[in-house]
Amino acid sequence: MNSSLLKSASLIGAMLLATTACAQSSDTAATNQKASQSVQNTKAAGSVSKSVDSRLRQLLTQAGIKTQISSIVPSNLPNMYQVNLVGQLPLHITEYGNYVIQGELQKNPSKRVVTKTPARSTSAQAGKPVSASVKADILANMDALKNMSAKTPFFYTAVPGVIWGATLEGVPFLLSDDAQYITDGEISVIENGQFIGLDEQFEKRKNQSVFATLDESQLINYPATSPERAVIYVANDVNCPYCRRLHQQLPMLNAKGVTVKTIGYPIYEQSPEQMRGIWCQGDEDSRRKAFDKAMLQGEMTPAPASCKVDHVTPNREKSAGLAVMATPAIYREDGVLYQASFESPEFLEFLGVE
Repeated sequence: MNSSLLKSASLIGAMLLATTACAQSSDTAATNQKASQSVQNTKAAGSVSKSVDSRLRQLLTQAGIKTQISSIVPSNLPNMYQVNLVGQLPLHITEYGNYVIQGELQKNPSKRVVTKTPARSTSAQAGKPVSASVKADILANMDALKNMSAKTPFFYTAVPGVIWGATLEGVPFLLSDDAQYITDGEISVIENGQFIGLDEQFEKRKNQSVFATLDESQLINYPATSPERAVIYVANDVNCPYCRRLHQQLPMLNAKGVTVKTIGYPIYEQSPEQMRGIWCQGDEDSRRKAFDKAMLQGEMTPAPASCKVDHVTPNREKSAGLAVMATPAIYREDGVLYQASFESPEFLEFLGVE
């Protein structure tokens, strides 16, 4: 299991900043300093029963944790215990050891406006967007975090009371459902006494939920040219060299029965306006031809003077829930992310085609 990537209050600091690159004001710097100080005060308090303590120690040892466990206390994440490790970031683990998070909890510096305990989710809700009322309460308690908004995606996880979220830039985080504690850790699964990796069932359901929200009319589609055997979603940027290399393979993929649905996902500075021009073309065939020209020849089609709208950003913002780290990001229709080279034979195996 990977260690947390965050140090000190970097996640809170990133959330406190607006998405511009302007220098911080002294007020923002002071708020960040308070956030940094608050990290030192997030140690969970209380005690656990001897039976729970013994069971969790035994389970973690069996799962391969060799680092000395200094203590086990109730976690500030609901329905979890905090396992303090010597020289390592703490673990947060469910009572029977099914789910584990590694990461330092950071105290949300926002004023707590909503104080009621939220209704806890069920396992059937894992990977589904949180309800409108839960989202409203979370956002009300995150007022000091400047890049949290009504567009921020939040999803229930398999741990009742622990919510998965992502910034609109696609940076994922976990938080308690009262929004008081946040971490960049990810939920891993222990099965039959062994770590088996991240919670793939959650990831699949979450990604399927994201696909269901996309405006299909604003995807640029390349249908299979033989009986359809697979459907993939690809988050693409017209200036991404690897996206262009993948685009060269589309005729081969289509011939093998793969339908490709393209999500406009600009990440390069010049891309948003260039991609807006492509998506401004009058019909799907015109958009597809303009996209082909950009990807295969590097020629950008400007937006007609009559087109003042932005058809790219709405799906781009909805796709924040995919937590795209790099383009092209390739997902099967069932929500599984492909994490190897699309130029290797493994890619066709992943798609279930020869």
